[in-house]
Amino acid sequence: MDRVDAALAVLLERRALLAARIQRLKPVGGFQGRDMERERRLVAGMARRAPRLGVRRLAPIMNAVIEAGLHAAEEERARDRDADGM
Repeated sequence: MDRVDAALAVLLERRALLAARIQRLKPVGGFQGRDMERERRLVAGMARRAPRLGVRRLAPIMNAVIEAGLHAAEEERARDRDADGM
């Protein structure tokens, strides 16, 4: 179990880094740039791979993952702005 949790942490970090890069490329980034239809498709695809969890359980998990990544990206942008402003 510990190895699976460690692997999950690595994947979550990788996802957050990728999402931060994508946010910089989007015309409207952050929470305003969320595509809820795309997120629904993502969860549906994940549910096919994880039928025990299904859409009902995966949706709040992925919402938390997405929001955590967006918050991390916002904090990173704020740090970069502060560093540039000094």
